[in-house]
Amino acid sequence: MLTSARNCFEGRITQIDKGGVNDEIWVTLLTGEKMVSIITHESSERLGLKEGDDCLMIVKATHVVLFQDRDDYVFSCRNVYNATVTELHYGKVATEVDLVTEKGMNMTAGATIRAANGLKLSHGAKVKAIIKAHHVIVAVKKKAD
Repeated sequence: MLTSARNCFEGRITQIDKGGVNDEIWVTLLTGEKMVSIITHESSERLGLKEGDDCLMIVKATHVVLFQDRDDYVFSCRNVYNATVTELHYGKVATEVDLVTEKGMNMTAGATIRAANGLKLSHGAKVKAIIKAHHVIVAVKKKAD
């Protein structure tokens, strides 16, 4: 699959918590890490999601928020990963920050140059990468008719 999103993670649906409006989709990624998406119940039904289905979890780099020196905080976001900066790509305005999590998941965050400089990001820097569940898109292969 080709996509403009920098982050596309493969996994298997391990739990679906159905709600009146939104469903929580819990996925175990190939790295063993967990990721949660919140999508409308209508989308969940349209996709025909079931526990055990393989899926992709897609996240735009700009939806990955980076924190440093916040081990004394607990966040409301479900998707929180300890990560290490592996590479920085500076543009005129923005910076792409390549990361690897403790379990080996590669991801990219997007930040303004000002934000990257404010965090003093460099190769090997330790960060928390946080993704709101509402920012995770779920994709599954089309089922045969």
